[in-house]
Amino acid sequence: MAKSRFDYKKKLDLKKRKIRAFFSSIETKRKRKEEIDSEVEEIYQDGMVYIQMKLPVEKITDQFADRIKEKIEHSIIKAQIREANKADLDSLKNIYNRAWLTSNTPYRPITKTELQKILEYPETVFLIAKVYGTDAAFVLLDFEGKNKEIAIIAALGVIPRFQRKGLGSVLGTASWQYLKERYPNLKEIRCEVYKDNFVSYSFIKQIGFEEYGRKVYRKQDFELSES
Repeated sequence: MAKSRFDYKKKLDLKKRKIRAFFSSIETKRKRKEEIDSEVEEIYQDGMVYIQMKLPVEKITDQFADRIKEKIEHSIIKAQIREANKADLDSLKNIYNRAWLTSNTPYRPITKTELQKILEYPETVFLIAKVYGTDAAFVLLDFEGKNKEIAIIAALGVIPRFQRKGLGSVLGTASWQYLKERYPNLKEIRCEVYKDNFVSYSFIKQIGFEEYGRKVYRKQDFELSES
């Protein structure tokens, strides 16, 4: 039994490292290799600081949900939300690569192979928002705990055309409805925000999340060896 718990934790840690590596990596485009290596090493050495935030489910009262819903209903953005599958890999890749180019989060392009690995984890779910016939945003949900008591917003991306127009709020509300309907044991929603991503931090605070700590990630936190 002890070995089983150890193997499970090892598998969980590997999954978390993969997700972190794919969604918190370093931009390498438009630079010479020696400049890239130097910049990446400097960031890894100093560490990447992420703000940890949480929203206890007990704080999501009917009144709280109604306030959020009212904001959404007044939004000019009307989105169709669906759960992603393998047929959506190209769309997820396109949203990711376009969304992260305009953020203040360290970034590198992602591949379909990397996205498929994340999609295949039983604890992860992608939700996609389609607006005016275009797949415009996604949220990646991850789960922890024996009974999936903790939901983690591992990534949220919105293409530039629809940024700062309320689509993030629409997708956030859809995520809560999805969690509420499918995960009765849910106790807390968590996320991490890169310290310089002020827009995302402001949005997350606005919808009720509170800061509970900061975490510094260094090179070993991005290493993906399965041995």
